[in-house]
Amino acid sequence: MKNENVKTEQNKIIVFESKRIRRTWHNEEWYFSVVDVCGALTDSPDAGAYWRKLKQRMNNEGSEVVTICHGLKLEAPDGKMRETDCADTEGMFRIIQSIPSPKAEPFKRWLAKVGYERVQEIENPELSQERMKELYEKKGYPKDWIDKRLRGIAIRQNLTDEWKVRGVNSELDFAILTSEISRATFGLTPFEYKKIKGLTRKNQNLRDHMTDLELIFTMLGEKVTTEISQKEKPDTFEKNKKVAKRGGGVAGKARKETEKELGESVITNKNFLPEHSKSKDKNE
Repeated sequence: MKNENVKTEQNKIIVFESKRIRRTWHNEEWYFSVVDVCGALTDSPDAGAYWRKLKQRMNNEGSEVVTICHGLKLEAPDGKMRETDCADTEGMFRIIQSIPSPKAEPFKRWLAKVGYERVQEIENPELSQERMKELYEKKGYPKDWIDKRLRGIAIRQNLTDEWKVRGVNSELDFAILTSEISRATFGLTPFEYKKIKGLTRKNQNLRDHMTDLELIFTMLGEKVTTEISQKEKPDTFEKNKKVAKRGGGVAGKARKETEKELGESVITNKNFLPEHSKSKDKNE
């Protein structure tokens, strides 16, 4: 899970000549929607049908399309996550070879640039931080909030790296431990918290809708959990759960003390949803 920011929704849509290309982070690299690429290169009114015919033709010609493409979930136009054929940069180059289009060469150069930017970010993580900062600024987030969000990403990364050292590797286990910290910090699981925030879509990141104080206590819970884990070196999943609960508990106590001083709850339904999205979610 290197660079959590690589996986956030702000980075999942990229544009080639005004055409939106969906992508997702998988196996430590970007995978692009093949249907979207076909649509961008052919201007076909039905890019899905075009890709089905092209895939059949490639199979008939002996190309092992099944080894090129992976069925991965991407957000569909209706906001739901649906499985679609995706390919990494190398796979996309192979598919593009079979698409007769004057845009093929410009698209290859564009695709190579996208991949090169990722290589740059791996070699110099500060570049990815700067790109992330620009994305949040374009969305209208305050500078102070952005600084906290980026710091939170780094703390989260340190925590997941620590969990991996302790033998925790699956996304489900990460989610369970994260829920332990959240419940101890706020008395809520991330799922329950999203409901309070009015976040109804799976791709909406809870932390992107937290206030400064909510981010601060989230960071505190995860940072303390990391410190305890590094000191005690839990060697079972159950021990990691107990450490997560203790780390979150420290943040939970601090939150309650803060609420006493402020005379109000730190937990709030405030979010950064655009107004049109808020109206749409209320009507769903």
